[in-house]
Order: sequence, then structure tokens, then C-alpha cells
Amino acid sequence: MSRRLVVEADGGSRGNPGPAGYGALVRDAATGAVLAEVAEPIGTASNNVAEYRGLAAGLAAAARIDPGADVEARMDSKLVVEQMSGRWKIKHPDMRAMAEEARAAAAGFARVRYTWVPRADNAAADALANEAMDAAAEGRPVRLDGAPGAEAPRAAPAAAATPAAAATAERGTGWLPVGGTPTRLVLLRHGETPLSAERRFAGTGDIELTPAGHAQAKAAAARLAGAGIDTVVSSPLRRARDTAGPVADALGIAPVFDDRLRETDFGSWEGLTLAEAQERDTDGVLRWRADPAAAPPGGESFAAVAERTAAARDAVLAGPQGRTVLLVGHVTPIKILLQQALGAPIEALYRMHLDVGCVNEIDCYSGGHMVVRSLNDTGHLRSAP
Repeated sequence: MSRRLVVEADGGSRGNPGPAGYGALVRDAATGAVLAEVAEPIGTASNNVAEYRGLAAGLAAAARIDPGADVEARMDSKLVVEQMSGRWKIKHPDMRAMAEEARAAAAGFARVRYTWVPRADNAAADALANEAMDAAAEGRPVRLDGAPGAEAPRAAPAAAATPAAAATAERGTGWLPVGGTPTRLVLLRHGETPLSAERRFAGTGDIELTPAGHAQAKAAAARLAGAGIDTVVSSPLRRARDTAGPVADALGIAPVFDDRLRETDFGSWEGLTLAEAQERDTDGVLRWRADPAAAPPGGESFAAVAERTAAARDAVLAGPQGRTVLLVGHVTPIKILLQQALGAPIEALYRMHLDVGCVNEIDCYSGGHMVVRSLNDTGHLRSAP
């Protein structure tokens, strides 16, 4: 099954024709995570040319991520969408050339379809296009953060280098302006269990905490008692419930349970170490380690976990803004929430380590902007056995 990607693209011109630029980003369709962002001023051009250039750049970025992907390209330009879909004829020679460039960028995809969206739903690409035009007007490079997962743009040939081309950049989200009071998510991983102590796959089984795990839960309760937490939401699995309980008691709050925060179902690998699983199912483990869409036999893929975990987070964020909400759960869902907040690709899960009993914090602003404030904080566990 082909990986699904979404390209959001836009372009603009201040004068039509006038100083122009484009912006585009690529998202993982399953998680919404931003995998790459591109923005470039292109000198004097029309709106239509800038929009086509944005589409071509976004498709090229998607092809560099996965050349065989199933791609949906979203734009607020009815003209470009209808022309690329083949429903409208392309009469102008310049437009035909732009369309051919976009088609060439999409040539290897398993499937590509073009979707018109309202301008309000294309705000991220529009912001990138405007940043490109602002950079050209101010004589500076397009601002970038080097966010995890951002894909470096292709370098222009030396002979063709121009100030505009030199300003091409990828932009992350860490320094974007935000407003209002965020909702803070405090993510607490459950305490130690017999399986975590031996580094074994612990999925949907109802595993109890060890004595050390109970001590870690009490240490977390002492740490979080003064954190201003308004709501406690927990995975219903026993190890998470027994970690959430002391914290909820210290806060005087009855916990709410959400099954979408449960751990990954590891299927036939449950209870095994990674080495044991690899000995029994070498090819399966290699696929699982290389592809987040691959699942253990009889189990669940990380991509599927990402979808339900994001839904649980979004349900929390649909409530009043400005609260502090404690989510008590497991290593994979917590990693996913951190990965998505960073705008990193889902493969970043393989590059994170979270200790049992650790605390992580994410500030979530209106409009979808998120800032990771802490990751794998275990300072409160120093006094625990």
C-alpha cells in the first residue's frame, strides 16, 4: 500500500505581474505531521505562474520523500486545480510549460489528484508564499528554523544562482508568532512494570506496576500536585490507571479514561524482547523498524496508533483554551504527541527515548501551533527507588 502524502501549495504576486513568490508544504496524510516546507521568491511574475511554481515545488518535495506515494495536492487556485485535473484547457504557452513542469514532478507517484480548497484552508502555504515575498522585498533570506524533519531544498546550479534563489528556504514552526494562552498538555508515562524492566514489548496487556513503578507514580504525584492541572485523562490500561491514581488523588480530580491513549498492540511479539522477536520473525521486525505503516503479526502499526492518538489530543484541545491537562499513558502515544508537536516525520519515533515515569510538556495554541517545553524530564524520580 502506497504511503499517502498531502501537498499544500500557493503562490502570489504583488502587482500581478509583480514581485512574486511561492510556498508549499508536504504532510503525512495519516498524522497531519509536516514533513517538508519550501518557500522561494521568483522575481517578477503573475499570480498564476507563482501558483504553478508552488505546486511544482511541493510535488518535487513530496517525490523526494517518497517517489511512489499516493498524493493529494491541495490549492486555493481553481484555475490550477481544474487545469491540472484535465477539465480545463490550458491556452497560454507559459501556463502549459508550468503545467508540464508540475506533471514531470508528479510522474512517478502511484496516484496524484488535485483538490480545490478555500483560501482559509490553505493558510500554511499562503504564509510561506508571503514569507518568500517579504524576504525578497527586505533583501534577506527566507527565515528558517531548521525544524526536525524539514527537508533541505535542492541547490541551484552555481551558474544560475541569483539573490532570489539564494533565499530559498525551509521553515519550521518554532519561532512563528502565536497569540493567546495555550492549553498545556502534561504527558506522564506510566511507572515501571515487569516487562519494561526487562525491555520487553508491552502492548495492550493489562500489566501491573512493580513496587518501583508505584514509587515512581507517587513521586510524579508529588511533582505535579502544584502544577495547576485542571483535568486528568488516562489510558484505561492498568499500569496507566495505577500511575494516574496517585496524581489524581493529590489533585482532588477524578480521572477520565480514553481508550485511544492505550499502548500499541504488539500482536504476537507481546512479552518478547526485540532480540527474541527478531530471532522468530527477522523479516517482520526489519519491516517494522523501517516503515511506521508496518505492523507486528496480529498487531497495530505506529501509523494507526498515530491517528487515534491525535484524535484523543484533538478531543482535549476542543475544550476551553488555557487549561492544563494531564495525559497519562504509554511510551508510543507520548512519543507520537511529541513528534507531531515538533512537526517531525513519524520516523522520529525511532530516535526518541522516554524513561518510565517521565514528564513531558507541550503548549498547544489556537490554530494548531505547538511548542514542546520539556521532554523526558525525570528529575522527580531521583528520590524514588
